[in-house]
Amino acid sequence: MTLWLVLALMTFAAIFAVLWPLSRQATQGPEADAGADVAVYRDQLDEIERDRRASRLAPAEAEAARAEVARRLLTAAGAVPTTSNQPASAWRRRAVMIAALIALPVGAVGFYLAIGSPLIPGEPLAARNGGPTDKRPITALVAEVERHLASKPDDARGWEVLAPVYMRMGRFDDAVKARRNVLRIEGATAARETDLGEALVAAADGVVTAEAKASFDRGLALDGKEARARYFLGLAAEQDGRREDAEKLWQALLAEAPADARWKTLVEQSLARVRQPEGAGPSAKDVAAAEQLSPDQRNAMIQGMVARLAERLEKDGGDVDDWLKLIRAYGVLGDSDKAKASLVSARKALAADADKLRRVDDLAKTLQLSE
Repeated sequence: MTLWLVLALMTFAAIFAVLWPLSRQATQGPEADAGADVAVYRDQLDEIERDRRASRLAPAEAEAARAEVARRLLTAAGAVPTTSNQPASAWRRRAVMIAALIALPVGAVGFYLAIGSPLIPGEPLAARNGGPTDKRPITALVAEVERHLASKPDDARGWEVLAPVYMRMGRFDDAVKARRNVLRIEGATAARETDLGEALVAAADGVVTAEAKASFDRGLALDGKEARARYFLGLAAEQDGRREDAEKLWQALLAEAPADARWKTLVEQSLARVRQPEGAGPSAKDVAAAEQLSPDQRNAMIQGMVARLAERLEKDGGDVDDWLKLIRAYGVLGDSDKAKASLVSARKALAADADKLRRVDDLAKTLQLSE
């Protein structure tokens, strides 16, 4: 209702702008203009007479000037239209006013109904300003794709575009959803299964969960050369305490890596980590020895290794990965009290690094730990 009121006021303003000068012409008319000219010429005659009397003009010059002004005076006086022309002129003015009164509102409403609608949503600011897409905020672009996918959830290309963006934004659960949708719509490939596994690992704060490992296994079954799947399976072996298995997987991966592979540095760093004498998990020999023990003895052995890791961290501080391993180990052992205590110690040790604290807090949420 408000919109139509505004449009009506704008139309009336336009009509007034057209009718106002026409009404002034109707009031004054050419008679007023001619009368003004006659008065001017009479003033000029009086001025000529004064100049002649003051000897500023010679008699001959004064006579010539009077003759010219008199000619103009007669012309102006005779220029007043006769009464027979006035009705025609008034009729034409009325016709223009009526046309303006009718044509303007009818034309404006018809034009609006043809190309406009109050139900059309507003155009985004960037589009109205003609701004290029690469200058728009990433959140605006993501929101636009999300709106598209809300109406077309089977657009695999849209999900493929969003998934890596979600990863960069830290929206890992959304990245998992996007990867699942791509698999659902397009079917499984080694790359798609690995993409899903990688998103699952990110959502679990770096832990290769059973679901993520199954996804990597499926990817490797489809393509035995899939480098990312091989790397994460090595990481799963390290997290399971099978450090020698992880070393073998990563050594083989490096041996087959292209010279310009960007991920070589990451694999080399991971190899260096599992080759260190002291680590968070047991070696392959430790695992083999543990298999010969009774359940109680095996549990005591694992607890001893976790306790040594905790002692080292309390003494040296350690890095965020070590603290995450300790908290996760207590969670696996079912010792929630020690897991909570380790969480408090980790936050104290990493208080100066907001990003590391975020990783610790994310793991606490995943394990449902509360102080």
